[in-house]
Amino acid sequence: MAVLQSDGGSGDEGNPADPGGGPGHLSRQLANRHIQLIAIGGAIGTGLFMGSGKTISLAGPSVILVYMIIGFFLFFVMRAMGELLLSNSEYKSFSDFAGDLLGPWAGFFTGWTYWFCWVVTGIADVVAIAGYVAYWWPELPLWIPALICIAVLLVLNLPTVRAFGETEFWFALIKVVAIGALIVTGLVMVLTGFTGDSGSTASLANLWNDGGFFPMGPMGFVAGFQIAVFAFVGIELVGTTAAEAKDPERTLPRAVNSIPVRVLLFYVGALIVICAVTPWREVSADESPFVAMFTLAGLGIAASVVNFVVLTSATSSANSGIYSTSRMVYGLAGDGDAPAVFGKLSRRHVPANALRFSCAFLMIGVVLLYAGQSIVEAFTVVTTISSLCFMFVWTMILASYLAYRRRRPHLHAASKFKMPGGVPMVWAVLAFFAFLVWALTQESDTLQALLVTPIWFVVLALAYLVVRRRPHHKALREQHRDKVLAETSALG
Repeated sequence: MAVLQSDGGSGDEGNPADPGGGPGHLSRQLANRHIQLIAIGGAIGTGLFMGSGKTISLAGPSVILVYMIIGFFLFFVMRAMGELLLSNSEYKSFSDFAGDLLGPWAGFFTGWTYWFCWVVTGIADVVAIAGYVAYWWPELPLWIPALICIAVLLVLNLPTVRAFGETEFWFALIKVVAIGALIVTGLVMVLTGFTGDSGSTASLANLWNDGGFFPMGPMGFVAGFQIAVFAFVGIELVGTTAAEAKDPERTLPRAVNSIPVRVLLFYVGALIVICAVTPWREVSADESPFVAMFTLAGLGIAASVVNFVVLTSATSSANSGIYSTSRMVYGLAGDGDAPAVFGKLSRRHVPANALRFSCAFLMIGVVLLYAGQSIVEAFTVVTTISSLCFMFVWTMILASYLAYRRRRPHLHAASKFKMPGGVPMVWAVLAFFAFLVWALTQESDTLQALLVTPIWFVVLALAYLVVRRRPHHKALREQHRDKVLAETSALG
């Protein structure tokens, strides 16, 4: 497990697994403003800008409740993660506490699955970024903006972790400003009784005067969950910054506790305004409702502005993916779950080799740009697979919390950031995840993804059978067994 230091320094590349100090340390350079905006950026996905039109067309105004319910349950996942991370200063991420509390296998499966989640999402982002750039320069070959994007992200992340923090700070700020502008514009239209070309008047009554709040019935409401859950992937990103935050005991609780406010403002607030201004039947599933509303308001440059916002949102997502996957691979290398070369840091305390490794996989997005029209359908399946894998990571966080409460009650009693609801709430969230999996079986494309996803875990299981035979892993398993026996006997 990597030893952390409070500030930077210089030195040659080192091994993070070296417990004796030396140069192999991640550097704590992320300030409070970085952590807060990274948390906001993780909570606001590109799905809100582009995918909310489809969710509204499927579920009607009830989509507002869909986002509230998902945000409510994921808040408790983040609180469980926060309590666990702050219970041990050596935990760098949720992969670390999963391995410590559930066993080495859990750290292996959680770390590599999280890496896979973000690589898949990053590939989709690279393809999306190329498409957004084509809006302004349709004659430009798609591979050029895709390659430039990957190169820029690599250059931004290689110098220091602070460079990533600054980049993500401004990306998130752009998203916040865009959503704020939408809400203010929509409220003005509602208060002034704005009437559109279709003859419909902006009013809060649009939330219930066309078939009620649940116009598509129970199954329409369920269909909203299938798409909306993908908008929340990345909400756990703040957990991967704990090892590089200047003051995690202060910044991490603040970031996690503000999640409900963000969901209410950025998701619920924006969707209420959109549904109030435009009757839900007039919302196009194939168009960003943000563009549609700004255009309706007579802002002619709306399409270009929102295209820029969505471009930065996708770039922000890819940037977060490169950061989180590189740190996860770095941690896996320190635990013997990845090649040792990925566990070395640059003189600026950045896992440069792990960064290059993750960026290399983003190149798949460049290839997919020329793989044909069917890629659009394939990505519906791929993003659903990503959602399922994120759900697996969230489940491992909760399983780790259950083990923590059972084996280390003294740490829970001493915690200053206890999870509300405790163990009963964990089971409630797990039941909700079971509902989400059932919801994904109700449509053919998401069902296909659900059936394909186990292949990833079969591949991981085969890889772990190889890894677990190494002497280092045998020692880890013995240490874990001895620790569990000792803690069990201490409880009596």
